[in-house]
Amino acid sequence: MKAVLISPGERPEVPFLALNGALAAVPALGFSIVEYWMSHLACCGIKQVVISASKSPDEIGAIVGNGSRWGMAVEVCAETRELTAEQALEKYAAPASVMDCFPGLPERLLFQSYAHWFNALGAWMPHAKTPDRVGVNEVSPGVWVGRHAHIARDAILRGPCWLGDHVFVGPRAVVGPHAILENRAFLEPDAQVERSIIGPDTFVGRYVQIRDSLAWGSALVDLLQGQQTTVADAFVLCSLHRPPPRLRTPRLMDRLAEILKRWKDDEALASSAVIIK
Repeated sequence: MKAVLISPGERPEVPFLALNGALAAVPALGFSIVEYWMSHLACCGIKQVVISASKSPDEIGAIVGNGSRWGMAVEVCAETRELTAEQALEKYAAPASVMDCFPGLPERLLFQSYAHWFNALGAWMPHAKTPDRVGVNEVSPGVWVGRHAHIARDAILRGPCWLGDHVFVGPRAVVGPHAILENRAFLEPDAQVERSIIGPDTFVGRYVQIRDSLAWGSALVDLLQGQQTTVADAFVLCSLHRPPPRLRTPRLMDRLAEILKRWKDDEALASSAVIIK
């Protein structure tokens, strides 16, 4: 059996999500959209997949490889423009799906606005632990925690919320309700995240409150209005991935080292650190 996946091209409503590559490759609860679709097709018994990509086909190819992870054969085809499902069916002689939603949730379109993106991720939380995924546990009703998460014993997690792999949540920090911390997000003590998404490798400073926003690196996007700003103060919000020279100052690194040192000998499971109010 054969299927075609269409990688979304440009979506002017969510320019930040497409800033660095393909929309189908954007992290969503730790995995990319294309990974969720591949897992879905594998569960449906599909053995051959063609991915039509008009933007960043090499990025898509790097994620899916040859498809052996899902027991399928995969071919990524570069296109000059985004095909419709009908055009893909005619070209590749197989049913086609546009990856502008999660599998099985066609009513939850991802890229119509940042609010649509946030709401779709919230609806997908209970389904994000796909059969090929390990290390994600629902430690309390509506609270999902990934592998190697370090969560302070007096941190507060209010479901529904999602904490990805290798996240760090400091003492007295509050996560949720309706909060998502993507992989390797770092919350300093007393930070608060509510109705928001913290992007991967993103540092949130002490006492900082994030609400109704997408915080990714130093960028802050209002989920309701779509307005984007850049936070200049690295002690408030910044990226921990390939940081610019100014982030390598002794003060910031000393602060991170001090926090991590406190947790060096703490090997408690994330589930024992959860407090629900």
